[in-house]
Amino acid sequence: MNRGQKIRSYDYVNHPYEKVRDALSREPRAVFQAATKTAAHRANSLASELSIDLGGIKLGADISISVKDAIQAPGAGTTGPSTLIPLEWEAANRPHLFPFMKAELAIYPLTATETQLDFSGIYEAPLGVLGSAVNAVVGHRIAESSVHRFIAAVAEHLRTSLK
Repeated sequence: MNRGQKIRSYDYVNHPYEKVRDALSREPRAVFQAATKTAAHRANSLASELSIDLGGIKLGADISISVKDAIQAPGAGTTGPSTLIPLEWEAANRPHLFPFMKAELAIYPLTATETQLDFSGIYEAPLGVLGSAVNAVVGHRIAESSVHRFIAAVAEHLRTSLK
C-alpha cells in the first residue's frame, strides 16, 4: 500500500494511559461502535459510519472495520509505554467505490492524566485513474475529514465513558 495517500490525525483523552489502553485493547470494536453510534452485528468486523459535512451536505458511508490484536510496547529510556492497534476499513456496501484504509492507532501517555490517540494510515483511492483524479481534487480532503471526525468521536467517547 505504499502508493496510497497518507493520513494522520490525533486527539487526546483526559484519562490515564492505563485506562484508555485497557478500554481500547479489551474491546476496540465496542469503543468504535459506541463512538460512531452505529449498530454492528459481525464478530470479526465492525460496521460503523464515517461522515463529513461539506457545505451543509452530509456525506456518510457505513464502513466495515477489521481490528487486529493490540501490540503493547513497554517504555524504554526516555519514552513511555505505548500500544498499537492495527486496523483496516472499507465501505460495507460497494467497497470498490470507496477508499480502502490500512492504519495503526497508537496510544501513549502525554502526562499522568492525559493520553494521546494518534492515527496514522494509508488509503488507496478506488476506481483506478478516475479515482486518482477525483482524489486529487477533493477525495483526499474528504478522507482526511472522515478520519479526523472518527478520531474525535473515539476520543470524546473515551473522555465521557471512562471513570
